[in-house]
Amino acid sequence: MNVIASLQVDSAISYLVALVIPALDAIFPVLPSETAVIALGVATAGSADPRIALLVAFAAAGAFLGDNLSYLLGRHFGPAVQRRFFATPKGMRAREWAERSLGRFGMQLIIACRFIPGGRTAVTLTCGLTGYPRRRFVVATAAAAVIWALYAFFIGRIGGQAFEDKPWVGLLVACGGTVAISAAVEGVRRLTGRSRDRAHRTPAGAERGASGQAAGQVAAPASDVTASHRTG
Repeated sequence: MNVIASLQVDSAISYLVALVIPALDAIFPVLPSETAVIALGVATAGSADPRIALLVAFAAAGAFLGDNLSYLLGRHFGPAVQRRFFATPKGMRAREWAERSLGRFGMQLIIACRFIPGGRTAVTLTCGLTGYPRRRFVVATAAAAVIWALYAFFIGRIGGQAFEDKPWVGLLVACGGTVAISAAVEGVRRLTGRSRDRAHRTPAGAERGASGQAAGQVAAPASDVTASHRTG
């Protein structure tokens, strides 16, 4: 109760939390950036102080800085980033997904990855590793940061207003709502991926593969293509 009560618009701690935690969360995903911004929304739910807009701006700025720090790390410290984040089978799958999805969706993915569990780190680092155009990245991360900060903050305010006398309950309900939304986004992503995989296994695709082999053409495995792209 005291912790939430201390996160007010006249407290320097509130601005520090809004800026620093979302910035570092890009590299240290264990940091609860979304929970921190939701807590700020819960704590200020009963206030109409115009400085609330400044809190949201600080949260957006922190998210933007974190994304761009992640990009720069991938761009300038590629081998170390590869070892740290993408060396395991799970990490390699995350990078392959990020590369494939960037090629398909581009800036839309950079915005949407904010709402995909683990997506922000994988996508922003991969953008740096693969040399994704910096100008497009900056524009996309600016939009993503503003959307995310407004989303998290106002979900917190809704929870805080619904449980004005029990802010911890409001925080738990608001956090539960964001978890449900993230789970729904992840579910849609997985279903879309499976549908695309099934489409690639159609009889027409098999026919094309057979005719290509009959003509003496040898298709390179998809993993080799991905590997060559990563090293290129």
